Amino acid sequence: MGPMAGTERQNSRLDGGKGAAASAQPPRKPLQVMHISKREEQERLRKEAEEARAAADAAAARAAQLEQAALAAEGGQSVAPRPPAPPRGSQASSAPSMDPDDDDLAGMTMADLLGPADTGRKLNNAPSEAATASRSVDDFDFDEDAFLAALDANEPVGTTGEVVTGTVIGMESDGVYVDIGGKAPGFMPKSECGLGVITNLKERFPKGLEVEVLVTREQNADGMVTISCRALALRKSWDKVKQLAKDGKVVQVKITGFNRGGVTCDLEGLRGFIPRSQLQDGENHESLVGKTLGVAFLEVNSETRKLVLSEKRAATAARFSELEVGQLVEGQVAAIKPYGLFIDLGGISGLLHQSVITGGSLRSMREVFGQGDTVKALITELDPGRGRIGLNTALLEGQPGELLVDKDTVMAEAADRANRARNVLRQQEQSAG
Repeated sequence: MGPMAGTERQNSRLDGGKGAAASAQPPRKPLQVMHISKREEQERLRKEAEEARAAADAAAARAAQLEQAALAAEGGQSVAPRPPAPPRGSQASSAPSMDPDDDDLAGMTMADLLGPADTGRKLNNAPSEAATASRSVDDFDFDEDAFLAALDANEPVGTTGEVVTGTVIGMESDGVYVDIGGKAPGFMPKSECGLGVITNLKERFPKGLEVEVLVTREQNADGMVTISCRALALRKSWDKVKQLAKDGKVVQVKITGFNRGGVTCDLEGLRGFIPRSQLQDGENHESLVGKTLGVAFLEVNSETRKLVLSEKRAATAARFSELEVGQLVEGQVAAIKPYGLFIDLGGISGLLHQSVITGGSLRSMREVFGQGDTVKALITELDPGRGRIGLNTALLEGQPGELLVDKDTVMAEAADRANRARNVLRQQEQSAG
């Protein structure tokens, strides 16, 4: 072969060598100019955000599995691990690997890379919700006595309308402080320190004085309650006056003023009123100021604060005080009514009902007594509060109907017959009781 052939063979060997080398190495990519647009940058950031979210969800699922395993180990029970929560958004169940060209990381997720370290931090720093919820009150230090004592210490002291006893601990120009057992003292304004005008508080309420007061306002935000001696005194006064009225008592009052309708007076610290029609001398009622009168009760109402008195009824009340059930009284027939006779007993009247005039058959009350006749009768009912006196003549009869045939004998022997009649009354009272 000529020189040309040798040259071709040499070139062939060289080409063959280059081909083998080229086949052994991957073809080199041509140099390219990278152009990153704004849209591509946004897409890249979006993908990275989605990968981060997927990794966080996977880490949380891994942490939950480890928590369940830890609880099962403590309790000696086997707990099936919970399946990992699906990732948020539209991502697949496994996040893309960090490097698409790395075959060793192709099957791993961000959770596989970060899960164990993250889980360890959560278990060490914070107990699980399940472990916290499983604890009961018995798992904590609990002193029932201390708890109840704390409740008692903070319980409000003094409700409106309650009467309490306290000790004076201080005062100011506008009132007095009283220890009533609360977390704060009770305050009594100067105007509530008593009935009437108090000029010297320090003298009236020295420190250490024990006083009984009425709670008029419950505790405020500071725990202080408003108390009153005056309100308590008024309550006691109304209770006393009500009892006097119920018993039909006559009381002495001093006239303090007058107006067109009557005169005013003071009674147990209360303001009373006597109408002109209930005065013995109603024409000159202004001259009664400063005088003392004996009066009885017409109306007592603590709700409306009405206290109405009567001088005229006092005479009746005084007469009532002289009477008692079972007593024999004498009077004159003052009025004849369809239901009975009214007997004048000297300033007061008693009712002799038709059913108790006689034990016999009575066709007309005038068969026995007429207008102005003198009558002796037993008192069987006495109600001073309502001014009622119940009388009975049938009890004086030896036989039922004796008054119809021999009234004079019955009346003449009334005193002796009254003793027997009282025994009958006692038996009736015992039977009723």
